[in-house]
Amino acid sequence: MKKLKIIMTGGGSAGHVTPNLALIPKLKELGYDIQYIGTENGIERKIIEDEKIRYHIISSGKLRRYFDIKNFTDPFKVIKGVFEAKNIIKREKPNIVFSKGGFVSVPVVIGAYLNRVPVIAHESDMTPGLANKIAAPFCTKVCVTFPESINKIKNNKGVLTGTPIRNKLFDGSKIRGRQICGFEDKKPILLVIGGSLGSKVINDAIREELDDLLVKFNIIHICGKGNLEGKLKNKKGYMQFEYVKEDLPHLMAATDIFVSRAGANVIFELLALRKPNLLIPLSAKASRGDQILNAASFEKSGYSMVIQEEEINSKLLIKKLDELYNEKEKYKKNMSSSSISNGVEEIIKLIKKYTR
Repeated sequence: MKKLKIIMTGGGSAGHVTPNLALIPKLKELGYDIQYIGTENGIERKIIEDEKIRYHIISSGKLRRYFDIKNFTDPFKVIKGVFEAKNIIKREKPNIVFSKGGFVSVPVVIGAYLNRVPVIAHESDMTPGLANKIAAPFCTKVCVTFPESINKIKNNKGVLTGTPIRNKLFDGSKIRGRQICGFEDKKPILLVIGGSLGSKVINDAIREELDDLLVKFNIIHICGKGNLEGKLKNKKGYMQFEYVKEDLPHLMAATDIFVSRAGANVIFELLALRKPNLLIPLSAKASRGDQILNAASFEKSGYSMVIQEEEINSKLLIKKLDELYNEKEKYKKNMSSSSISNGVEEIIKLIKKYTR
């Protein structure tokens, strides 16, 4: 029997790639030949090639909601990418395409549609991103993470699945996590993460109050590429990383409370792991406001404490972290009662259902 083939896509940030990684083990188990379409220099390329998955390169321009001179040239890159994706899909003959969004996904989804190949897309945030808005008419179904999102997907294409979470995140060792960081005392651990590219606002806020925070916590700081602070390299109780991949499950297992941005992928991972967290969503000045909505939903459900980026100051940060740690059992209890589950199984059901 001919082997089933799936082409996956998504890129521009790690948030548009890591959910694909959560699906890959199950797809392999089901016997799918997995390939990927992305850009030449996108963050998705290294992540996917590290998984030993065949990677196809296309052109793609960035889609912007604001004025930029590249808005006049990038549409031509998108059009070029459509023809490149169309040709790849025609040659490879996949049975289905799965799109995680990001600007690279638009040419791929349209290319699949032109080849009459079914497309399942996934939207992590409460409101669809621009790429998924453009791609949705060419999709068979669009998976959503928040119940509030169903009505934002037209033509009855929306399906509530939750977000796919990597199983390896549940395999972390608390002991190994402490060993990796060299933490020898029993102080609770605070893990700070500002997204795949880091966050200057969060990095600066934590480092400004580092001495006071270290009185109570050991701190793991995942600060983003190029954001290591050399002067703090040997600071006792403080361990900084640009990016963590293989050891992340151990670090998360060892952590008592988190400070994080409010991207959908990371907050649903924290929910699945029942980890109390303080969310600092990306400001509406620097985004379309999706993280603010994500954080508000989690705060309303009792899963997270929230500080808006514009409100951050040293006294408030320390006060909120003390509150979060003292009330951590309340947050764990709220998260334990959540009906939201790992989205892997529901998305796999859809992929199987619509595989041509």
